[in-house]
Amino acid sequence: MFWPLLLIGSLAGLVLLVAITGALLPRHHTATRRARFTRPVGEIWKTITDIEAFPSWRKDLASVERLPDREGRPVWREIGKFGAMTLETVDLRPPTRLVGRIADNHAAFGGSWTYELSESDGGTVLTITENGEIHNPVFRFLSKFVFGHSTTLDGYLKSLGRKFGEEVATRP
Repeated sequence: MFWPLLLIGSLAGLVLLVAITGALLPRHHTATRRARFTRPVGEIWKTITDIEAFPSWRKDLASVERLPDREGRPVWREIGKFGAMTLETVDLRPPTRLVGRIADNHAAFGGSWTYELSESDGGTVLTITENGEIHNPVFRFLSKFVFGHSTTLDGYLKSLGRKFGEEVATRP
């Protein structure tokens, strides 16, 4: 009887410690990752703005549903392995700058991604900056110490590289 109670108490203590630590972490974070592609800026731009084609190269997505535009800007819902998320474009300056943000008001996290494209030796450097906020303290802890703030950025850039048959190295 003693060991099960000790185990339950230890698990509860661990969850409490994670929650308290997460509550002490800042809600907001910034992470930047970049990668170089051999493709020209226009080709990278076309790919990262072709919303309906995202599932063809982003393996984290099952589907994408276009929603009515807001103030003339694209809005869409991505359906992935962790559920659905609504996003919208808030700044569009072809072919060098795109800003998208999470448009779900009740998500456990929010924020924006700023995509900046520049020419580099006949190819393109794509820099993505995430300005995120994580509302749930447990998820904040996990994002900081387990997953890392740049994991999703790295995955996106590597998926984009695979689309073009390139192995890309991401860096801050």
